[in-house]
Amino acid sequence: MKPRLLEKYRNEIIPQMMEKFNFKNKLQVPRLEKIVINMGIGQAASDSKIIEVAMQELALIAGQKPIITRAKKAISNFKLKKGMPVGLKVTLRGARMYEFFDRFINVALPRIRDFRGVSSKSFDKNGNYSIGLNEQIIFPEIDIDKVQRNQGMDVTICTTAKFKEDAYKLLKLFGMPFRG
Repeated sequence: MKPRLLEKYRNEIIPQMMEKFNFKNKLQVPRLEKIVINMGIGQAASDSKIIEVAMQELALIAGQKPIITRAKKAISNFKLKKGMPVGLKVTLRGARMYEFFDRFINVALPRIRDFRGVSSKSFDKNGNYSIGLNEQIIFPEIDIDKVQRNQGMDVTICTTAKFKEDAYKLLKLFGMPFRG
């Protein structure tokens, strides 16, 4: 079964984007390329159990096993040695990406306390959008009673858009709740 947002993209978003930006071909229309979820874990250097719990939670959220990112060089001020685990990362593509994006904009974002929409200023020059989250409990897959510590994460939505305006319009048509 195809993801709901993929069907919406093909049936509604492509024609609207072609009309708005005068694209002559469907392949010119920007699309979602990948979604990267990154979770930095500073205390993992001293306690290996923290990284296991964070790995399980990120796997629940993303639907696939995360990889461990390691320190590239030693920094003595942070008691960090080369090769120590410093975070987790998941790259989602295809059907999993659309399923995650659907849950993210329709379920997780509205569960943030005092949510009034996401900033429209978080685009980079290549049309990718990044958002930082303070806690993992906004996702319904996480059982709040079993959470030992709140863990923040960054979600980067990579698009094939060449300009910020194209990427903004694409995410807006997907249903991303931008402020103002």
